[in-house]
Amino acid sequence: MTQSLLTKYHLHIHLLLWLALLIVAAPVLFAMIVSTQSVAEVFSYPPKLTPGSSWHNYIECWKFVNLGRMMFNSAFLAFAVTVGKLVISLMAAFAFSHFDFRGKNFLFFLVLITLMLPIPVRIVPLFELFVKLGHIHKQLGINTYFSLIAPFIASATGTFLFRQHFLTIPAELTDAARMDGCGPIRFLFQILIPLSKNTIGALVVIEFVYIWNQYLWPLIVTNSESMRVVQIGIKMLTATEAVQNWGIIMAGVILSMIPPLVIFFIMQESFMKGFAFMREK
Repeated sequence: MTQSLLTKYHLHIHLLLWLALLIVAAPVLFAMIVSTQSVAEVFSYPPKLTPGSSWHNYIECWKFVNLGRMMFNSAFLAFAVTVGKLVISLMAAFAFSHFDFRGKNFLFFLVLITLMLPIPVRIVPLFELFVKLGHIHKQLGINTYFSLIAPFIASATGTFLFRQHFLTIPAELTDAARMDGCGPIRFLFQILIPLSKNTIGALVVIEFVYIWNQYLWPLIVTNSESMRVVQIGIKMLTATEAVQNWGIIMAGVILSMIPPLVIFFIMQESFMKGFAFMREK
């Protein structure tokens, strides 16, 4: 009887998981179908739920708003910010976890406070800062890669996660490394970072997707199409002649999903292990 109840329980859980998957995947599948349909097929009644024959929608959306350039900008921004956050987070977490200095706890508290200050709250002072920096040097002002990257380059989340992970490293391992003449930098790169590869993988996926989906700050700090990012490009599709052609708009949406999905599938194993590790801790 117990085994039968357990089997039914597992069956119900799997049914719920499949239902959740269907709910999550349905909009994406529908977008893929619409991206291949003509205007007549999109607005047909009853709705057509099979792929159409208008595969040129992908070419058209690419031409309408220079989507290739915008995807390059988003990719460059996401990779630069992700790498920068990893470097700064690892260094900061190492300092907070393995060094004793005056005001360490207070500084770490200040780092955590920044988690409560999202980008929208800081938009006005940040914009004024980059306008003033632009007066000093053109490449430091608005409408530059520097202004897109700099506000996101530090990560309180990454610092916190790596610090907590470093604190779980046995003290005996640290003492043994020091006795063998292992300096701080060598200890970080040869011991701590290899032991943190799953946490690194999880953070890479999270940060890449987060930066790839940025819309508000790039919209405010850029004023030329050559510096726009892909999320702004999707919005621009609805403001052009493509406004009545949802096939073209959905084609742009599908294209914009490809890079984050590629990163996720590449880092999938480390991402899942990293989350499981953080859950255990």
